[in-house]
Amino acid sequence: MVKISNLELNEFPLLLAPMEDVSDPPFRAVCKENGADMMYTEFISAEGLIRDAAKSVKKLDIYDYERPIGIQIFGDKIESMREAARIAEEAQPEILDINYGCPVKKVACKGAGAGILLDLPKMQAMTKEIVDNVSLPVTVKTRLGWDENSIKIIEAAKRLQDVGVQALTIHGRTRKQMYKGEADWSYIAEVKNHPDIHIPIFGNGDIDSPEKALEYKNKYGVDGIMIGRASIGYPWIFNEIKHYFKTGEKLQAPDIHERVSVAKKHLDFSIEWKGDRKGIYEMRRHYTNYFRGIPNFKPFRTKLVECNDYHEIRELLDEIAARFEFSFSTTP
Repeated sequence: MVKISNLELNEFPLLLAPMEDVSDPPFRAVCKENGADMMYTEFISAEGLIRDAAKSVKKLDIYDYERPIGIQIFGDKIESMREAARIAEEAQPEILDINYGCPVKKVACKGAGAGILLDLPKMQAMTKEIVDNVSLPVTVKTRLGWDENSIKIIEAAKRLQDVGVQALTIHGRTRKQMYKGEADWSYIAEVKNHPDIHIPIFGNGDIDSPEKALEYKNKYGVDGIMIGRASIGYPWIFNEIKHYFKTGEKLQAPDIHERVSVAKKHLDFSIEWKGDRKGIYEMRRHYTNYFRGIPNFKPFRTKLVECNDYHEIRELLDEIAARFEFSFSTTP
């Protein structure tokens, strides 16, 4: 069993990554239903929370069925991060997570996210302020370094552990790589196997199949795996990995009826949480992923992203289930 402070997780937990514009409550709902052991919110701007910006505050919404859940914050100012941590704590998550890994320019080039990897003393000082001012377990998600010439992940892990971080998730790429190239898990294994590191270490990057999850679990010895992009439009990946771990066999991929069913649930929760107009609009980005791999699906996808009426969308989803019942490939 993996423990983060007093929080007990499974023997080898599967975590849902905090993804901007993806990991909202509707998406988390379908991932939890399909086997995610612990999930995180989208990353939340510290400045937004302090200024009571509606978009940032809305991201604090969490539901009991999601637990255990972590709220993730990001920012470049120590004072702002400390205050944002206090605000996030009031939402009563199980974990407070700090984003030291976001590679996007508007975040990293301002010294937040992966940008702080260029200043490890500041990273340590910021983390200490947060740990000292909240009662929640504090965890961190980070990358290997800014670029291939500045990988200091073992030093970063030691510094974070020294100031009280209870677990660390490492994405096996540098900031410079963004999401390109292959994630290098050998560095993650170095951290996990270092004699001075005793907190749980979770690996992240490129896990897109049960076979790869098992290979990396055995090869790199991490305490658990965080899954991001592979879960978008495919929340079944969590249960598929768990089944493969237990049996060595792959579950049959979801058929068209299961895909339509989950898309409907996602749509309903999206509307419930965001309202009709925004819920329908923001759901559009998910349809392509839910129905990826279906031949001759483009006309239906076009209709789904153009339709603004809830009942018409539901009818269209029913039509998709009937139309592709026998021709749909079950390959993920």
